[in-house]
Amino acid sequence: MKSDPQHMIRPHSFSIFYSLRSWLKMLVLSTLLGLGFVANAQLRVDISGTGAQQYPVAIADFSGDSAGAQVAEIIRADLTRSGQFRLISTSGTNLTYATPIAYDEWRTRGADFIAYGTVTRAGDGRYEIKYRLGDTVKRGSLDEITIVGSDKELRRMSHQIADRIYEKITGIRGVFSTRIAYVLKRGKTYELQIADADGQNPQVALRSGEPIISPAWSPDGSRLAYVSFESGKPVVYVHQLSTSKRFPVANYKGNNSAPAWSPDGNTLAVVLTRDGLSQIYLVNANDGGNLRRVTRSPLIDTEPTFSPDGRSIFFTSDRSGSPQIYQVGLDGGEPRRVTFNGSYNISPRVSPDGKTLLTVTRRDGSYRVASLNLTNGAESLLTQGRDDQSPSFAPNGMQVLYAAVQGGKSVLAGVSSDGRVRQTLSVLNGEIREPTWGPFTNK
Repeated sequence: MKSDPQHMIRPHSFSIFYSLRSWLKMLVLSTLLGLGFVANAQLRVDISGTGAQQYPVAIADFSGDSAGAQVAEIIRADLTRSGQFRLISTSGTNLTYATPIAYDEWRTRGADFIAYGTVTRAGDGRYEIKYRLGDTVKRGSLDEITIVGSDKELRRMSHQIADRIYEKITGIRGVFSTRIAYVLKRGKTYELQIADADGQNPQVALRSGEPIISPAWSPDGSRLAYVSFESGKPVVYVHQLSTSKRFPVANYKGNNSAPAWSPDGNTLAVVLTRDGLSQIYLVNANDGGNLRRVTRSPLIDTEPTFSPDGRSIFFTSDRSGSPQIYQVGLDGGEPRRVTFNGSYNISPRVSPDGKTLLTVTRRDGSYRVASLNLTNGAESLLTQGRDDQSPSFAPNGMQVLYAAVQGGKSVLAGVSSDGRVRQTLSVLNGEIREPTWGPFTNK
């Protein structure tokens, strides 16, 4: 198993539980910051590959306020990142929301869909975005809406429109207006950051001089659970994002780590060493009470994640002699082994539909993200790096977020769930670790 320092602080790396004690002599009090401090690191997106099907779509600059071009560019970037769309040029056009859809013209240009609109700014400084989407093949309007928000909400509103375009064309809910969380290490400082799904608009939820690991979103997106070392040992906290208030939910003797939310948001699975080796327990997410033990083995059980129906937990264990993924019901019983390909499979993550399992697997000395079909056992390798870690499904199951090492630097990366489209969000100043994709919030 890996034991290098970088893996020692990764919660979703199996080796953390062999090396946590080496941190304890170095731990001191951390500093907490409220959500809202904009991070200095900016992310650049590089994309490669295309989806199995690409929809030809034209996104014209929105007329009216000068922000219209920015709105259109954000929408284009979102759709391009998915790999499922081919952008058709809109040069030479001057469209407003009131312009009738010229179906024949856009069909001639090669666009099956055309989106455009108008951005205006009211006296109170707020923006009003009116958008329209047309289907040039069926010669009809697919969607139109008016959205109002402040200048700080302009990116969010643009992402919302991109989500609507994505869903109207593909039939699948878009994830462009969702958020991601990750840990950024810069020098000796650790920051728990939250950003838009495209990596932009990063903000700091927590800053510490000691490691922050295992961030996990609550199902409603209002809270993050994570592990902080600030008190001299790993402790699991729940952090309310709107108020920056937090409290410990697992602070038992020994190590407290790897929190995972139940689908209803009422329960956290955590890994504790209070009774010896790492085992999986459940606690109430609101107060840390009602502790109950799920697994009982003479070896290590760790990295729990709930099944979408909330009835069972997938986890990593070395009970077979090497780390593999198992599944166990919440009422206990004998765990069932799930992974059999290779001698090293860790970091289980289940797709929103419960049909696919992500793991980090070791193949030919490299650590890659693998996708396992839970119905037929078919496996595919989604990533091609030497050290890919911490996979996380997008809430629509169409993309996977993970941490990678490229050119000697730790970066945030993404891949489509079929492995065809890859993207890298490169941080300019620091190392990105432990990425996790947030849930859908309001429709």
